[in-house]
Amino acid sequence: MAVLFAEATHEECILITEPIAPVGVDLLRRELPEARIDERFGLSPIRLRALIGKYNVLIVRSETQVTDELLSAAPRLKVIGRAGSGIDNIDLEEAFRRRVLVVHAPRGNVVAVAEHTMALLLALVRQIPAANASLKADRWEKRCLVGVELANKTLGILGLGKIGREVALRAQAFGMRLLGYDPVVSAEQARHVGVTLLGKEEVLRQADVVTLHAAPPGGIHILGARELALLKPGVFLVNCARGGLLDEAALLEALERGRVAGVALDVFSQEPIGGDPVLRRLISHERVLATPHLGASTGEAQARVALEMARQVISALRGDTLVGALPPSYPLASPT
Repeated sequence: MAVLFAEATHEECILITEPIAPVGVDLLRRELPEARIDERFGLSPIRLRALIGKYNVLIVRSETQVTDELLSAAPRLKVIGRAGSGIDNIDLEEAFRRRVLVVHAPRGNVVAVAEHTMALLLALVRQIPAANASLKADRWEKRCLVGVELANKTLGILGLGKIGREVALRAQAFGMRLLGYDPVVSAEQARHVGVTLLGKEEVLRQADVVTLHAAPPGGIHILGARELALLKPGVFLVNCARGGLLDEAALLEALERGRVAGVALDVFSQEPIGGDPVLRRLISHERVLATPHLGASTGEAQARVALEMARQVISALRGDTLVGALPPSYPLASPT
């Protein structure tokens, strides 16, 4: 965890471009009474570039793209606050080159994402969406909706960071055997949450269910065509981490060949998915359960994230010590 000392600033002018929980904004207003805080939602990239020059703090969630072009239009910018854990939408190297501090909220959504992972997995293996649709269509189709139990199945967890470990703890309650892969976690840390640490290929070969909880390693898929070919026939996959972790075209091919029994996706390489032909085919596949990036979408998580991020921004503006800020060497490939 990084410990940085922020440079104190005296002209607080804060732009919030996406809605965050009111408790976070209230904290900023209470602790920074002299600051100008503008909430401007739905700005186009052109409009945002035209406005950003007068602000020294920018607060975003996942939709605002903080590009080198935007940063070049922000000479006064000192702090970027990301209300969430992921920082994929921020050009970190350019921010650091311009001495702009990036802070985020890596802990606030952990429980919410872990619970959503388990919710998707249970819905997938018990065919709950299909059963719900069938019954609402006035059909009683018990025989064709036979599910699979999680008890005594092997769960492969790729990424044993905060969320991966929370998933492991919940999976234990279902009597699952837990395997994990994580290049920066020790075997002892894994054992602490009931996980046996193995190489990625061995985890993929043994798992009945694979769940992803890592950050994209420099744009490289951790599950591409080669890795998907290692999976057991009839495996289930869950991705509530990042869309870029999966080669979606290769996944679609594996589904169409019948090698994968079911997939639950909360994240995609393009969000919203728009007219992308691969993504459209993927989410319409009968064995795919999809949600629109809802992992962190609980009232509790949004409040925690907003408060955590607001505290970081306040500390930065006061010149306090920051724990957890992102330095230039932030390991993009490390699990989250």
